[in-house]
Order: sequence, then C-alpha cells, then structure tokens
Amino acid sequence: MPGATLDHVVIDTRDRIDEAAQAYQALGFQITPRGHHTLGSSNNLAIFGTNYLELLGFGQAGARRPDLAAFPVGLNGLVFKTDSADDTAAHALRSGVPASPVSAFSRPVELDGRRQDASFRTTHLPQDASGIGRVYFCEHLTPELVWRQQWQVHPNGAQQIVRVLVATDDPTRQIKLFTDLFGPDSVTLPSGKARSLLLSRGGSVVLAAVVDTLGRLGDAAPDPAGRENFLAALAIRVASVPAVAGLLHGTPGLVVGAHRITVPARVAFNTTIIFEDEHAG
Repeated sequence: MPGATLDHVVIDTRDRIDEAAQAYQALGFQITPRGHHTLGSSNNLAIFGTNYLELLGFGQAGARRPDLAAFPVGLNGLVFKTDSADDTAAHALRSGVPASPVSAFSRPVELDGRRQDASFRTTHLPQDASGIGRVYFCEHLTPELVWRQQWQVHPNGAQQIVRVLVATDDPTRQIKLFTDLFGPDSVTLPSGKARSLLLSRGGSVVLAAVVDTLGRLGDAAPDPAGRENFLAALAIRVASVPAVAGLLHGTPGLVVGAHRITVPARVAFNTTIIFEDEHAG
C-alpha cells in the first residue's frame, strides 16, 4: 500500500457551523459555500494545495449523524487519501485492521449556475484501533469539484496542512495501526519521546504524550472535553508569517514568533492552529 497521504482533517462544530465558518473566515481562511451531504451533515471547507480543512456540523433542519454524536466540538477527524476505498479496505483487513465496508455519499456543488454532485467513497477504521477519534480513508470520485483554484487562495496565505499534533498517552495503539497500514518504516522517532507518521507529500502526524502536547501548546491548547487521547493542533504552511501577524493583530491570545504564529484553540473551535513558514524548525 502507498505511504500515508493526508486528504483532510475534520473539525466538528455540532450545531454551531455558522459560527465556526465566521470564526475561520476571521482567521483569514477562504471558506467554501455550505455543502449538504446525503449522509445528513453539512460542511464548509478551507481548500489548500493537496489537502483541506473541513468544518462539519449537523445538517439542514437539525439533521444529525449518529456517528458524530459522541464527539465534542474540536478536531476529531484524521482522513487519509486513497485511490480506491475497496483496495484500502481489503488491505486493512489483510493487515488485521477491521476496516468498515466501503460507503458512498455525495453533496451538491453549484458552479457557474450548474449543479453537480461531489462524490466520495470511504472506509473507516475502528475507534478502538486509533483511540484518537475518527480515522478513515477517502476516495474522491470528483476531485475537480473540491480542489478549485478560486477556493485555494486565502487572505492569510495558507498553502497546506503540514503537521497534525496528536496528544496520546497510548501511542502503541496509533503506532500499531499506522505500521499495519503503511509499513514499519512509516513511523519514526525524530526527537525526544514523540513519534511521527511521515506523510508521503511532506509533513507528519506527531504522536506525543498528553501532558507534553498540552505543555507545548500552553494557553493555546484545546480542552480535552472528556477525551483521553485526541487530535490537538494543526500546523499550516503560510507564505508570510509577518503578513499573518498583521492580518490577525488583536486576536486574543495570539502568540507571534519569527517563523510561527499560534492561534489559541478557544478562538478556533477548540483546535489550536499554528501558522508557520518554510523556515520554521
């Protein structure tokens, strides 16, 4: 199976998706028009180079998805890219990971006055295998309806999600899951006690102890909200840190450095956002 490629991350907003879209626009993201899934949920996206950020909430007229009910507001979804959900599910099963049967869904997209359906196929991994929320694979049947050039230009200069920070006191679960899926060389020990899943297009998913992750993020850290192990933060590559600092001047709790800016989780729907340039260590 090919190496791990990040497709997107999911921030659950529950019944506050309007508020979340406004909050992320205030942080300098261009947000796509509201989409409504055939599954019953609604979303807005921030599209980057090859991955994206999804704000996911309850659907029209209060429609809810049972699989989202247990998750608090915050970063709860880690989604990898696949060219074939069927092949990925079969590989997972052969590797001892009981992936779910492949499911299909869509959402309408209005482009140039014409309605088209953005379509997807997914296979999900069991939560007891990941221990960090919803981890799954997404096959895009219509990627041209997602990665649109007009949606990839952001006032904050965001280019790509390059790192996902995971707070976990049981990394053996995630390490086993990732090595089963992506091979023994996919997880490294870069420094200290943290481990990293290397992403095929650059970047990583960093696994570190809860106390270490929260200590590193300080006052900008998210509220665990009852979660023992959880997705805590996103690092997003930007064109210019000074430009982001100017755009977000006055944001409560903003931490500004030479090559990195940290946005506290309390202003980003319980998700710490780290903007960094190419020189960030």
